[in-house]
Amino acid sequence: MASMPFSVSFTAHSPGFAQTKAAHHHSWPSSPYPSMAFLMPSTKSSFGASNSAFLRTGFSLCSSEIPGVSLKSRFSGGVYARAATEKSLYDYTVKDIEKKDVPLSKFKGKVLLIVNVASKCGLTASNYSELSHIYEKYKTQGFEILAFPCNQFGGQEPGSNPEIKQFACTRFKAEFPIFDKVDVNGPTTAPVYQFLKSNAGGFLGDLIKWNFEKFLVDKNGKVVERYQPTTSPFQIEKDIQRLLAA
Repeated sequence: MASMPFSVSFTAHSPGFAQTKAAHHHSWPSSPYPSMAFLMPSTKSSFGASNSAFLRTGFSLCSSEIPGVSLKSRFSGGVYARAATEKSLYDYTVKDIEKKDVPLSKFKGKVLLIVNVASKCGLTASNYSELSHIYEKYKTQGFEILAFPCNQFGGQEPGSNPEIKQFACTRFKAEFPIFDKVDVNGPTTAPVYQFLKSNAGGFLGDLIKWNFEKFLVDKNGKVVERYQPTTSPFQIEKDIQRLLAA
């Protein structure tokens, strides 16, 4: 295999010391792929949703332009990577709003939109209204919304589970499943959210930014897209339609 020269220069600046330089030369194997320093992921979304978190930040879950190499697996452990895991969403069990165990395998074969919700957020009214509208429109076509209350963002979901349920179901006529309150960040992160974040990859990484961040999951239990909190549920509708038709 052919080799090419490689040179690295290091420059140190420190008060009281003269500027120093050191150079070291190596021969590195040539590669059919571009240098990682210049490799950028595609900015095209898996479905082309213009308001996905990855399009807004310049990152995507789709493959790189390198033939035969996917960003989901090539850079394991990096911000571009999608965690290598054989698990699917169906391997997890969560608790519903009444604290009863619900195996997520009951949703196998359905398209899922998973959202961390809050009752006292500035995004609450628009998101709950639009989520309820989309759920009503597609629930008979194999679509489910899974809502997970979370109080980690400004303490905006302080109520008890019965209070949360009454708020969502009475004020917004929410018919989609609402689950037990969870943590989505930090050492007490719910396992299902550890899975979602590790499989979404991209710029947002291992951090839910605010209430109403959204994950779209396909019929096989795999995360295919992630949307930042300000993305309207109506803006996700085309992605939902494509997954339902797949």
